[in-house]
Amino acid sequence: MINRLFIANRGEIAVRIIRTCRALGIETVLGVSVADRDSLGAQLADRAVVLGPAPATQSYLKVPTVVHAAKATGCDAVHPGYGFLSENRALAEACAEEGLVFVGPTPDNLSAVGDKLTARTHAIDAGVPVVPGGTVETLEDARALAERVGYPMLIKAVAGGGGRGMKRVASAADLPGQLDLAMSEAAAAFGDGRIYLERFVTVGRHVEVQILSDGDTVLHAGERDCSVQRRYQKVVEEAPAPGLPESLRAGLLEAAVRFARHIGYRSLGTVEFLVDVERQDFYFLEMNARIQVEHPVTEAITGLDLVALQLAIAQGETLTMTQDKIALTGHAIECRLNAEDVARDFMPSPGRIARAWFPSMPGLRVDTHMTTGAMIPPHYDSMIAKLITHGATRAEAIATMRAALRTIVLDGVSTNAPLHAAIMADPVFQAGGVDTSYLGGLLPTLTGGKP
Repeated sequence: MINRLFIANRGEIAVRIIRTCRALGIETVLGVSVADRDSLGAQLADRAVVLGPAPATQSYLKVPTVVHAAKATGCDAVHPGYGFLSENRALAEACAEEGLVFVGPTPDNLSAVGDKLTARTHAIDAGVPVVPGGTVETLEDARALAERVGYPMLIKAVAGGGGRGMKRVASAADLPGQLDLAMSEAAAAFGDGRIYLERFVTVGRHVEVQILSDGDTVLHAGERDCSVQRRYQKVVEEAPAPGLPESLRAGLLEAAVRFARHIGYRSLGTVEFLVDVERQDFYFLEMNARIQVEHPVTEAITGLDLVALQLAIAQGETLTMTQDKIALTGHAIECRLNAEDVARDFMPSPGRIARAWFPSMPGLRVDTHMTTGAMIPPHYDSMIAKLITHGATRAEAIATMRAALRTIVLDGVSTNAPLHAAIMADPVFQAGGVDTSYLGGLLPTLTGGKP
């Protein structure tokens, strides 16, 4: 039984976890860096302890420090949130060695999906379709594979994420330079220069499926569309995916459950797919073994508390619900508000929030750690809030989002709110079903020609 939880994260996800813990009667201890000592999460937790200096490598990413802090404060469990150590096998194993519950999947699960090539192999073994491609070690290997699969190709880092180590190759002439660049970038970012090539889907949508599993029962909570992206980083998410043919939707959901069952997954997780619009087919991309940034849109259409379910599974409880009891109602959209200047090539905009006000309106949820006077440090991700709207229809959710974006107040720093307002007002987005190239076409109207 979890009575006291150590939260090894920061920002809005820390506040989000604290909210559910309070409802469940679970005490919380928040590990913070020096830069986050006065954050909203530190104020809301029952206790906050400093892990180290501001840089994440000296605080949030130090496994021994996190585990020691959890033990020293009498915690039963550690919740890693997302990012940082959320998919770190070393943390999961260290927790087990110290008798702490790790609120996440098993170490074997993390190994199965933490390496993209291993995950791809599991997908093939589970009968889940994957993008045509394979691993390469030399330029000759890459040329041979590209000849078989055809251009354009996409180079990916085996240990990658967030678009780092990912390069598009339009033709054979581009391959040598892009291959060298991808390998060096992957080695610098992840300490692992391995890469693989796969077919670049010209018109693709990014659709992911929310999985709940106690190790025996595997359920899905519908899908999310995350196709509005900039440089492989998600900007807007929604659920369910608009305009998806029902047969394709059913195939995605079934494939996600099959993959999770194949690896014996236990916890919350998200299976991500690339939908090939031209071929009306889909391919496995990866599985994220953690709670996602965009989980609120799933909560909005299902009524589930995914953090509460994550905690329940972690402490050994079985899922009592059945698939037919997870009903999807209406439509939800999430906009990620970042402290960045869209007109200056999305330059981060750290600083102090002079005024913060989020309206209370029907159909709007705000997940944030921002209050008037709060500091946005330069050391971390620039996301400062998530606006989530839910309506009976997609048009209603969009209308509420537009009203919220007009009403919120975030003074003192630049934010990407104007970008979100432009997306919500765009007839192409309003029609639904945009692909991953959509935002690149809209951005030049806001950034002076820069994609």
